[in-house]
Amino acid sequence: PMEAEAEARLLLQEAQESIEAARSYRRELQQRLRGLQQARQQIRESATLTRDVLEQHFSDLKGTLKKLLDERLVSLLQEVDAIEQESIKPLDECQKLIEHGISTADDLLREGESAVHGDAGQQNEKLCNFTKKALHIQLDSLPEVPSLVDVPCLSAQLDDGLLTILKDQIFRHGTVASRPPVQLEEFVEKPGGILVRWCKVDDDFVPQDYRLQYRKSAASHFEDVYVGSETEFIVLHIDPNVDYQFRVCARGDGRQEWSPWSVPQIGRTTLVPHEWTAGLEGYSLSSRRNIALRNDSQSCGVLYSKAPTYSCGQTLTFRIETVGQPDRRDSLGVCVEQQNGSDSLQRDKAVCISTNGAVFVNGKEMTNQLPAVTSGSTVTFDMEVVQLGPCGNEGGNFKLRVTISSNNREVVFDWVLDQCCGSLYFGCSFSYPGWKVLVF
Repeated sequence: PMEAEAEARLLLQEAQESIEAARSYRRELQQRLRGLQQARQQIRESATLTRDVLEQHFSDLKGTLKKLLDERLVSLLQEVDAIEQESIKPLDECQKLIEHGISTADDLLREGESAVHGDAGQQNEKLCNFTKKALHIQLDSLPEVPSLVDVPCLSAQLDDGLLTILKDQIFRHGTVASRPPVQLEEFVEKPGGILVRWCKVDDDFVPQDYRLQYRKSAASHFEDVYVGSETEFIVLHIDPNVDYQFRVCARGDGRQEWSPWSVPQIGRTTLVPHEWTAGLEGYSLSSRRNIALRNDSQSCGVLYSKAPTYSCGQTLTFRIETVGQPDRRDSLGVCVEQQNGSDSLQRDKAVCISTNGAVFVNGKEMTNQLPAVTSGSTVTFDMEVVQLGPCGNEGGNFKLRVTISSNNREVVFDWVLDQCCGSLYFGCSFSYPGWKVLVF
């Protein structure tokens, strides 16, 4: 009986495992079926969109071509009218002279016939007057009439080769691609932004520029956010926990037209944007509080972040928009806590870089130095936990591996703290006005 009961339990277990495997198999098949349906939907929707684009384009092309042909026809007809009028005008003037001469000759003939057949008593006087009048009219002077070879003979010269040229161009106009030459590859969350990466998927395509667009919702229009030769871009001013749709295309080397768009993909960030603390005298902030400008105020101090929003594993980036006069006490970096009485991050529980490139850890300057920051410089901080000691009221060993990069150079060191720090403040201090820094 015990063996039978054990065998029954084993069979029941195997049956339950088979049932679970069947459920898992069904879920996997259903997921693949949904993938197939999405692929089929993408093909049909893209085919429908492509048909609409082609029909609209060729309809516009036909309308434009008809308009151009009509304008050209009107221009040529106006040219014919102008030549006709210009050529007929001297002929009309000549005709008036001839008609006037014929009228004069008719009058002269009637007068001459009257003088010849008139009364004999007055005949001599009439003949004398007629002869003088005839001499005065100069009957041997005739207006010149141009020969047919000297007057314009209008004709139209129409090159039938235009149809051949148009035919060849039209037959080569437009292409249909089954897939775009570039595709979106990766989305990396950033505080208040998304790092978008893309790659080329057509080996025969030689890109010159890329064009990245995004939109906040499907109802809005795509807008350009980047055009250039790089294959990644950080899109800022992104609201956290909101879906954004991205797409990218490329322009071939030496070409003017853009390639088809990539398949749109959804990206989002769950990280709240970094913000500077508002209200500190000496610094003016942008509307989003991610750009700080050292103003002309004589007050100096450290401008901290609004909250400890930098966490290990993330990349903190400072971009210098404009520069002012440097000072050895200037600083850009992170710290464990705010100290409102300090005028620099070159102090305990902080790591920073000065505008001259010097690196400070807990207030001590390191031997290694980075290049001095200039306008457009980007300074990044990357940190990871390498040792986590006991954390209690008495504190413990907490070691962070810090990497500071600037102008294609970097320094790496371990930052030992006496307390656990899940998140850190960032800050900056500048002694002189003119410095403007963006944080993301």
